[in-house]
Amino acid sequence: MKAVRLGGGALAALIAGAMMLGTASAETLRLSHNVGDTTTWHKGAEKFGELLAEATDGDLKVRVFPNAQLAGGDQMKMTEMVGRGALDLVVTSAINVTPLVPEMAVFSLPYLYSSYDEVDATTQGAPGEMMSKILLDKGIVVLAWGENGFRELTNSVRPVKAPEDMQGLNMRVSGPMYIDVMNALGANPTQMQWSETLTALQQGVVDGQENPIGAVIIPQQVYEMQKYLTAWHYSYDPVFLGVSQSKWDSLDAETQEKMRKAAVEAMAWQRQISREATAAGIDFLREAGMEVYEPTPEELAAFRAATRPAFDKWSEKVGPEIVEAFQSAIAGTN
Repeated sequence: MKAVRLGGGALAALIAGAMMLGTASAETLRLSHNVGDTTTWHKGAEKFGELLAEATDGDLKVRVFPNAQLAGGDQMKMTEMVGRGALDLVVTSAINVTPLVPEMAVFSLPYLYSSYDEVDATTQGAPGEMMSKILLDKGIVVLAWGENGFRELTNSVRPVKAPEDMQGLNMRVSGPMYIDVMNALGANPTQMQWSETLTALQQGVVDGQENPIGAVIIPQQVYEMQKYLTAWHYSYDPVFLGVSQSKWDSLDAETQEKMRKAAVEAMAWQRQISREATAAGIDFLREAGMEVYEPTPEELAAFRAATRPAFDKWSEKVGPEIVEAFQSAIAGTN
């Protein structure tokens, strides 16, 4: 066989062609979430992108789009787009997808949880796997569960120390279950996209809202628009990092494993920073000028009793077998 000699120009062209092939194999995936770029949701999404790019030697990169930009600010449409393969990845909270998947409301049933240990027994255990299978029917593969957190109440009208203090407050809520919760408390709920909420609070269209301290209230600077916070821990909300099933099925098994591992690590980190921010959050909010009220056990019991009709109604919607699975996992931590 004769050796083939390449001139300098031909060799350069060959190298350039090889480099172009390598570049062509790289893909940038689009990840959407519905809150701002200062939140732990966004930080967790970026961490996932970093870990995935590292694990795949740059073959898979992630571009993060906050505020549901690719869905016109519509958090429900954003999730539906992932389900049908129009978007690659999503980070969103369980309660946000209840219009599409009512069973997801189980995580946020009022006063279901009393500790992070109880939360982790469900999101990181068999109940979380159960909910992942339900989301798979909607075309979304759950890669890992992260954290939005325990939702606390803020408003600009008055301190809330008892259920009767909620009477007549115009409250922004994120989903249908919270409409029933607020109605049970005598408030006037309005379901509203998060992308519209900060403006609504600034303009007085609504009096208040409820969200986790570390994941939303502090990074979205809700404290600049609201005077009062009640740390009532009434409802927990996880987030999940999901990929469209069509995109997942297009990946080989090795890449799938790398993607899942990156997601699990990123969401574990996101849960950690969310909890750290929440732990320091009460003092921060007081220093920022908010009046923070922490109810007594007796006062929390009154809120629990007042919201029980919503708990019972949504337990039926979710399905007794799902609720029982969650309660069993929670009982196992005690």
